Amino acid sequence: VYDRVFADRADCKILLQTYFGDVRDVYEDIINMPFAGIGLDFIEGKQTGQLIDGYGFPGDKVLFAGLVNGKNIWRNHYDKTLKVVGQLRDKKIDVVLSTSCSLLHVPYTLKQETKLSQDYLRFFAFAEEKLIELSELAALAESYNYTELEAYHKNQELFAGTRDCNSYEVRQRLAAVTEADYARLPKRSERQALQKKEFGLPELPTTTIGSFPQTKDVKSQRAQLRKGEISEQEYVDFVKGKIKECVKWQEDIGLDVLVHGEYERNDMVEYFGEALGGFLFTEKAWVQSYGTRCVKPPVIWGDVYRKKPITVDWSVYAQSLTDKIMKGMLTGPVTILNWSFPREDISIKESISQIALAIRDEVLDLEAHGIKMIQIDEAALREKLPLRKSDWYTEYLDFAIPAFRLTHSGVKAETQIHTHMCYSEFTDIIPAIDDMDADVITFEASRSDLQILDSLRENNFETEVGPGVYDIHSPRVPSVAEIVKAVNVMLTKIGRDKLWINPDCGLKTRGVPETDASLRNMVEAARQVRK
Repeated sequence: VYDRVFADRADCKILLQTYFGDVRDVYEDIINMPFAGIGLDFIEGKQTGQLIDGYGFPGDKVLFAGLVNGKNIWRNHYDKTLKVVGQLRDKKIDVVLSTSCSLLHVPYTLKQETKLSQDYLRFFAFAEEKLIELSELAALAESYNYTELEAYHKNQELFAGTRDCNSYEVRQRLAAVTEADYARLPKRSERQALQKKEFGLPELPTTTIGSFPQTKDVKSQRAQLRKGEISEQEYVDFVKGKIKECVKWQEDIGLDVLVHGEYERNDMVEYFGEALGGFLFTEKAWVQSYGTRCVKPPVIWGDVYRKKPITVDWSVYAQSLTDKIMKGMLTGPVTILNWSFPREDISIKESISQIALAIRDEVLDLEAHGIKMIQIDEAALREKLPLRKSDWYTEYLDFAIPAFRLTHSGVKAETQIHTHMCYSEFTDIIPAIDDMDADVITFEASRSDLQILDSLRENNFETEVGPGVYDIHSPRVPSVAEIVKAVNVMLTKIGRDKLWINPDCGLKTRGVPETDASLRNMVEAARQVRK
């Protein structure tokens, strides 16, 4: 392909830009091709420096050095960056300073952040500020003695100072975690037998993923609370009313395991971040999530801990309204970290582990208050999976999976732990998912023609499973016959004693009429298949 590109290029100079890691597999090939410039990632590219040291860099090409992080919001440490630039220039390499990837992944500018103190903001650089950093770094790099310039001194003062971000108690607690804390006893097969006896659910139990439609009145009440137009108690009373309606609605539909609807939650990560110590929130730091959907990720500023119970009151209230089982609903530590801007002064492993301990506190509190089924969502499990498969375990799964186990390893055998995953293909990490040691997993499957079922069977998947029987991303209502057909396909791959019936994701974005019709058809389909 590139031979053809070069043949047709005339006098055009071609830059090959790489990012999200190093190019260790093809570096020698790339530097011997007639590119005018090559862009390399020095942030996530762990071996980029070693590749240049080992194989050199051509004198007739320009190196676009990705030394400013394009995926995170922290300021660049000029001293470290300029030392790398100096080392490259000592090798007679023609260097252009660049970001490690496009700036699509960070918010636009800090200028509109009026509520956060400068004590926080001075440590951040959004897209516009990163361009200023590049400009300052370029000027410093061209200076005979940059250590005497003001921009360098101001940056040094920032990094020489301390941030109020560490907690002795959090560090001590994490240091005290042992291997035993990552293992739940007894083994899963024994737990599942106890749980079937405890819950007495019918074959092919029906449930939903957690959220129910967030109608205009829900959003309006939240906005009024934020603006101070209603009191906290008025808001609580409103949410309790919605929960009561939701519980009755689910009982009328005939679902076997109920949820409280999550009417009190804005975003599944933001809601928990607001209740945890160590997080900061911006006003206008929006980034694109997918399509036209944008999110405002929290910033993990410091050590994370649970300040007080987060979901217990809502779950206990919901359970008091019904004799059916009420699932407690939590967001998992991996998803909370992956959908936030993470710290750069400690490892991802340490940060996820801190969050895991905070969620563990919530899990144990739910159990202590009579909630016997707890769902810990890990929608974003795959999102920090390295692009290179050989790095999957050593750089991510070897600590992400144990972190999930840490959240639930302390519960009783009779307490059933669920998890949910979506937005990704999971067939190639099925063994890792099984190793999370949940009792039940629900996941998106309807849009992939149930291909994941073959992978489950091939890997002797032990966890009970609820592959989504219909796609909630469309307003279309699936027929009973359509769902019956999907369930019967599932039963050719999954044992009847392990299969749950549920939609493939939460119902937050759907309308009430279509949700009602779809769930009624789902429950009727389950009844027909049972017969």
